[in-house]
Amino acid sequence: MANQECGADGLPEGIFSLLDTDLYKLTMQCAVLKYFPDRLDVTYAFTNRTPHMKLNRAAYSWLEAQIAKLANISLSSDELNYLKRTCTYLNNPYLRFLNSFRLKPSEEIDIQFEPDTNTDCPDDSGDVHLTVKGLWVDTILYEIPLLALTSEAYFRFCDTDWKHDGQEQRAFTKGIKLQEYGCLYSEFGTRRRRDYCTQDLVIQGLKRAGAKATEKKHPGKLSGTSNVHFAMKHNLNPVGTVAHEWFMGIAAFTNDYEHASETALRYWVGTFGEGVLGIALTDTFGTPTFLRAFKQPMPSYTIAQGGAATTQASAATTLTTASFGSLAATHPPLRALESSGDRDDVKPRTYAEVFPGIRQDSGNPTEFVKTMRGFYDSEGIKERKTIVFSDSLNTELCIEYKQAAEEAGFQATFGIGTFLTNDFTRASDGHKSVPLNIVIKLSSASGRPAIKISDNIGKNTGDSQMVNEVKQRLGYVEKQWAGGDESTRWGNGKEASVQA
Repeated sequence: MANQECGADGLPEGIFSLLDTDLYKLTMQCAVLKYFPDRLDVTYAFTNRTPHMKLNRAAYSWLEAQIAKLANISLSSDELNYLKRTCTYLNNPYLRFLNSFRLKPSEEIDIQFEPDTNTDCPDDSGDVHLTVKGLWVDTILYEIPLLALTSEAYFRFCDTDWKHDGQEQRAFTKGIKLQEYGCLYSEFGTRRRRDYCTQDLVIQGLKRAGAKATEKKHPGKLSGTSNVHFAMKHNLNPVGTVAHEWFMGIAAFTNDYEHASETALRYWVGTFGEGVLGIALTDTFGTPTFLRAFKQPMPSYTIAQGGAATTQASAATTLTTASFGSLAATHPPLRALESSGDRDDVKPRTYAEVFPGIRQDSGNPTEFVKTMRGFYDSEGIKERKTIVFSDSLNTELCIEYKQAAEEAGFQATFGIGTFLTNDFTRASDGHKSVPLNIVIKLSSASGRPAIKISDNIGKNTGDSQMVNEVKQRLGYVEKQWAGGDESTRWGNGKEASVQA
């Protein structure tokens, strides 16, 4: 492992900024603070979808030390001012909360190493068991740094047959091709990056490609990065809206899977206002279930005010005070309130009308395009909507899905992650150096299992009994996509690396 392209002084190891995370973790924390500030206990569970790729004892010891250091991170004044200027949808109560926020890994994280053979040697390999527990608002920011640290630990101590050399140029080549074919894309690679240095080099390459593509008048564009720290560092747009976690948490808390998607949509709009952070994620409990919620009318109080005004209920001293018709009322069972002010002469718009687009994150993307075209047509929605593709992309897939989406009348955009920030070849033979496929998912909320079904069986997560129960309750039809094998999603190490 070499660090030549990172400069003579190198870059800090591990995580050193609270903003070194995906934007949607901040937006969800903002929404959780509004509705669940002090009474929703949750747990998160770590899963290695490439179980044959194990950490060794040396990697585990480094990871354990880096996790402990998370307690030292806090928001700097420059970072706070950046959020105020750039992320204006984050309300003042949340920014005050974040300014004093501290992670408490010694209290909230349990991590253990189970060696296959215990010889007390640094090279002993084994399984890492990692759980997070605490209040939702306190623990929601752990996911991304823990995943990034785990990946870095593996490639720092276990698989070291690689170099940083050429990463900036590789990203440049990919960016040029994407923009040449008219792709609008963002960098989404924090969670499975090889290390901080790699992501920094990648963004430098993408920015250089963007400048070159503009010079050549290519129609595509680098829209930004999901990583707020790198957006600030490189003067890019921070990009993101919501993750599966928001729907999973509300569904587990209420145990009302039949209405959880609509409730989650109402509370999202209630936090940020109409048309803000409006890319809806469809597949938490299967897209058909989501679309039943998506076509429901929005109550008038949800759309009456936009922006910061929607957060006033959460600005009360207790952060839990609710009044009639207020979206701050979240006492169990959590239900969207009946509106006290709907006008008979105004037909409420549906969520599908209000949200400018949707995100595709599992299943067959081309089939998803057909499904969404049929849905919008059946709802009489003529406005051009956006589809954000974000599931295991590379340049060729982006070009393919762009064509399919545009032929169906959609604007296609892409969130590209692992293909950018963990695309390496082995230094010894030039074959692909395979990334870890790791996830941390919400596993329980308020003592009940939290699950995700998705549009592909390979991405089901959570308690299997609960998964089966919810599938029955929702009438879920099982789907399996040939391209969705999570254990070999990023290769098996036998193929040559794809450069673009």
